[in-house]
Amino acid sequence: MVDVSLAGTLKAVVAEPRAETVTRAAKGLEVQHLGAYYGSFRALEDISLTIQPNKVTAIIGPSGCGKSTFIRCLNRLHEVVRDTRVEGRVLLEGQDLYDPGLDPVVVRRYIGMVFQRPNPFPTMSIFDNVAAGLRLNGQRNRAFLSEKVERSLRQAALWEEVKDVLKRPALALSGGQQQRLCIARCLAVDPAVLLMDEPCSSLDPISTLRIEDLIADLKQELTIVIVTHNMQQAARVSDFTAFFLGNEQRAGELVEFGATKMIFTNPGDRRTENYITGRFG
Repeated sequence: MVDVSLAGTLKAVVAEPRAETVTRAAKGLEVQHLGAYYGSFRALEDISLTIQPNKVTAIIGPSGCGKSTFIRCLNRLHEVVRDTRVEGRVLLEGQDLYDPGLDPVVVRRYIGMVFQRPNPFPTMSIFDNVAAGLRLNGQRNRAFLSEKVERSLRQAALWEEVKDVLKRPALALSGGQQQRLCIARCLAVDPAVLLMDEPCSSLDPISTLRIEDLIADLKQELTIVIVTHNMQQAARVSDFTAFFLGNEQRAGELVEFGATKMIFTNPGDRRTENYITGRFG
């Protein structure tokens, strides 16, 4: 397997042999003056921050402040919604992900997404769910697929629970297992960045702790961005925290960004302190 450098351009990925899987190192993201729109409504205004590689960055803020919109902009999922647009730049190793010549599918191979509710493919087995992305990219070698499925399930801390039932429907798993299966599905195509939009909001406390432990393990290999409403979770799992503020009438803005310990113990903005201590939001 090959380690692909982005020193040139992500466009080179288009030329990768589709039967090969590429192992990628974690990469950082540079967000510059990002604005996002739904029709005429401005959902995000002038967001600039740096997401460090091999770190967990938590995005916090009240409902409607643009947290989910922000991370969807990082891998160009925002543009799949009708009548939306983005201003500014998102850079991965210096490459603008909104370059008109760059295929969004390529971007999403580098930057995976785990959604709020588990979304395994309902008609597929556990094995086929994990292998789906590889097959979509042209991989047909069964031995290779088996190896990658096992590796991804191990990375997602699910292998020991499902290794004897890989042909069972994915929906036979519990909610927490389904979410880890979706994480394994993302990991199978070797992303450099993993986006997680409230991945524990529909899970029980035990499943939540498993996901949090998994995040701590995965950041050794990946860059992770997580949206969460749970302040304790943000404090536990993240290295950096960004506090967003906005609502349905006012565009979301980045109020404060920094090391999580600083944000939670000595914030520089009174609005951040008020939100973290529950005085509003």
